[in-house]
Amino acid sequence: MNDWIGLAVIGSIVVGAIAFLIWLSRPYEVTTEEFEKRAAEAPSLLSAGFVGLQKILDPATTKAVIAQEDLREGRFDVKQAKGDGPEAGDEEEESSRQEQ
Repeated sequence: MNDWIGLAVIGSIVVGAIAFLIWLSRPYEVTTEEFEKRAAEAPSLLSAGFVGLQKILDPATTKAVIAQEDLREGRFDVKQAKGDGPEAGDEEEESSRQEQ
């Protein structure tokens, strides 16, 4: 008798899981504008995972992601675009160009 009760519990869990997956995968109406807005706003889960992995493997990626976010928000200026700064000897070349 206990075997039948155990099988009934396991069977009801399996049937419940299948019913939940069917309910979860049901289609819903989305307008074209709403779909395009959602697609443009948020990165996919896979691309977000790859960016996270890339941040771990390459520390410079963190700076690149921050720069991209600043650019999207409009906080990116010309000074940041130059990078690390002038190379050695660049100031001398610029001053000689300005004198001529």
